[in-house]
Amino acid sequence: MKKNIWVGFATVLLLISCKDNKDVLNTLADYNNSMMQNGYHFGDKLTLPKDVTEIAEKISISFGDSETSNLVIDPKFFTLGDNEITFNIKTKSGEDLNQDATINVFAKNPEKNISYEIVTEYPHDQNNFVEGFLLEGNTVYESDGLKNSSQLIKYTLGGTTPIVEEKQAADIFSEGCAIVGNKIYQLTYQNRVGFVYDKNTLKKISEFPLPKELREGWGMTYDGKNLVATDGSKNLFFLDVNNPSKVVRTVAVAGNKETYDQLNELEYHNGFIYSNIWFKPIILKIDPKTGEVVGKFDFTKITNPNIKKNENNVLNGIAFKGENMLVTGKNWSKIYEVSIK
Repeated sequence: MKKNIWVGFATVLLLISCKDNKDVLNTLADYNNSMMQNGYHFGDKLTLPKDVTEIAEKISISFGDSETSNLVIDPKFFTLGDNEITFNIKTKSGEDLNQDATINVFAKNPEKNISYEIVTEYPHDQNNFVEGFLLEGNTVYESDGLKNSSQLIKYTLGGTTPIVEEKQAADIFSEGCAIVGNKIYQLTYQNRVGFVYDKNTLKKISEFPLPKELREGWGMTYDGKNLVATDGSKNLFFLDVNNPSKVVRTVAVAGNKETYDQLNELEYHNGFIYSNIWFKPIILKIDPKTGEVVGKFDFTKITNPNIKKNENNVLNGIAFKGENMLVTGKNWSKIYEVSIK
C-alpha cells in the first residue's frame, strides 16, 4: 500500500513538474515575442522573466556551435538584425529546458530620411533586366539578368545603344558587378560562379567559384580595398579582391527600429555603401564598418510609375554622377538623376 502511495505521489509531482516546465517555456515564448517587437542594442542586458530565473540554476544562450552564459548583447556573439538563438535552462531540480528564440539587435542611432530632387531623366533600354549598374565618367556599365537574356554591356549615358556587349550562355543568370581598375567583376544568381572581364573589351578573363558563405549572388560593389557582395540576406560580405572566393569579413545591417534583409544592388560612395531592398522602393545608406543604416531614401514616386506596368519592374540600379545619384530599375525606360539634399 505504501509503495502505491509513493508511486502516486511521484506521479503527481512529475505532472506538476511537467506543467511548471511547460509554463516556463510558454513564458519564454511570450518573452521572445516581446523581444522581437522591442529589440535590443549592443551592451544591453537580457532580463528574463522571474518565472524563469526562479527555477533556473544555470542559463546559457547557444548560437549553433557557440554558447555563452553571459546574458549581455555582446557583438562577439550577436550581430545587428535578427539573431536565431536557443535558451538553455538547467533547473534547480536537474532538468534541462530549451527554448528557441529570435533576438533583434538594432542600431543605437535613428536613420535619417534623406530628401532628394529629380534633376534630369535619361533614356534606358526597357528590355534590360538590370542587376548591376555602374557609371565611370559618362560611360554606363550594366549587368542584365534572366536566363537566355543575361549580358554585360556598356553605353554612353543618354543613349541606349551598347558600345560593347558580351552575351552570356543561356543557362547563366547574371547579377551585380563592380569595377576594379581595368577589370569588371560580375556575380551570377544561382550558377555559383563569378566572372572577371576586361573593362575595355568586356572579354572574359577568368572566373571564380562563389564563396560558400553566399547562398546566392545578388549585388556587388568595390570599396577601394575589398569587393562587397550581397546574397539576399541582411549581410554584406567583404571579399578578397585577389581571391573573390574568400570572405574577409561579414557585416550585418540594421536600422534603429527595423531589421533589413534582401539587401540587393550595391554602390560604394564617399565612405558609405548604398543598397536597395528587393521589392521595396527604398535605398539605404550604410556605414560599412558597423552595418548601421544611417540614412534612407524613399523612391516611391519614382518606382510607382514603373511597377504599374509590371510588378517585377522593381528599383534595382544605383550609381553616382559626382554627388548626384543615378537610379533605375528592372525593365525601366528611364534613368533618373537626383540631387541629394
